[in-house]
Amino acid sequence: MKPVLVVMGVCGAGKSSIGAALAQQLGATFVDSDTLHPHANVTKMAAGTPLTDEDRWPWLELVGSQLASDHPDGIVVACSALKRAYRDAIRAQAPSAVFVQLDVALPLLQSRVAQRPGHFMPPSLLSSQLETLEPLQADETGLTVSTGEGIEATANEIISLLKGHLLVRS
Repeated sequence: MKPVLVVMGVCGAGKSSIGAALAQQLGATFVDSDTLHPHANVTKMAAGTPLTDEDRWPWLELVGSQLASDHPDGIVVACSALKRAYRDAIRAQAPSAVFVQLDVALPLLQSRVAQRPGHFMPPSLLSSQLETLEPLQADETGLTVSTGEGIEATANEIISLLKGHLLVRS
């Protein structure tokens, strides 16, 4: 079975770094959903304005399309997927998607976001993302992992947790 994974969480959680490491270890394609945002969304976030649900729906459709498209070796997408409704929209197009929520202590999140100069997502939007976050629920296919041990260790833990359960690739 080829992996169809969404690495999710708030800004600064490590979605892109851990997602890329996962994809490399699994031999899968990696897509950072930040590259799928329409220009208007990027401009809005860069100005420090949180996105609305209406802003997000077209972007989430693109994320779902990426996950549903043919990737012979699987795909890992880094995507905030903060609300259950957003994950449901993604699952509507990619029902086999497995969500991996990254859990990070607030001081570490704040430090990471502050150290990303030039990123379109300013540190001021972290609080709105934390308020929006709806953690994975028991009936959603996925798991939650802490990123405190670093990128490679977190990627290894995710693969270990998924092996034999959701991925049969060794």
